[in-house]
Amino acid sequence: MPPTSTWIVSFQCTLAVVILALGVSASEPLTSAQEGGSGKKAEKPVYIEYKGVRIGMDTTEVRTKLGDPADKGDVQDFFVFSEKESAQVYYTRGKVMAVSVNYVGDNSGAPLPKAVLGTDVEPKADGAMHKMVRYPAAGYWVSYNRTGGEDPLVTVTMQKIQ
Repeated sequence: MPPTSTWIVSFQCTLAVVILALGVSASEPLTSAQEGGSGKKAEKPVYIEYKGVRIGMDTTEVRTKLGDPADKGDVQDFFVFSEKESAQVYYTRGKVMAVSVNYVGDNSGAPLPKAVLGTDVEPKADGAMHKMVRYPAAGYWVSYNRTGGEDPLVTVTMQKIQ
């Protein structure tokens, strides 16, 4: 085999291994839910509802639980509870497919990551945090996001797995 052919085969094999490794490492946090650092699969979500609103609930039930939205629609309602707390509820065919709650500032009453994900999240140097956990058996995922700096924005989201 000429040297050029060996180089092409070696390069293609190396490239395939690198692409496979990157694909596995990039998809790992999204495809395997884990609790803490134990490596054990997360089976039951800790965060199952927001103010009584759950994934799959009817639009009318949501509005009964949360009241009149500031902005009402067939695919999304926007609720404002205070200057520091608001929520968006997204619908597909009249059923809740996602709930995203925003808390603004340190004294907003935002839950801690452990109350949402069942585990602590290591903050970055500026205080920012992010973690998402998938719960395939429950049919949805939950994420916790906190911006860094003063007056952080905390967003807690749960969304149906498509």
